[in-house]
Amino acid sequence: MAMKSYPPECKADAVALYLSDPARTYASVARDLGINRETLRLWVKEARADGTAGAKKAGPAKKPAS
Repeated sequence: MAMKSYPPECKADAVALYLSDPARTYASVARDLGINRETLRLWVKEARADGTAGAKKAGPAKKPAS
């Protein structure tokens, strides 16, 4: 079986869709998009690791500069 290549925009959209609804599972989003569940899980893991997942970073909130 050949590996498929997806453009970065496709990956980012899939990650955003998964993260947009906490009730959704990897399996349900992947099924809707026609991709493998583990592929989506890997994309989300990579996006979280490199900071592009859109999640808020942990830590105290910064005060605006006066």
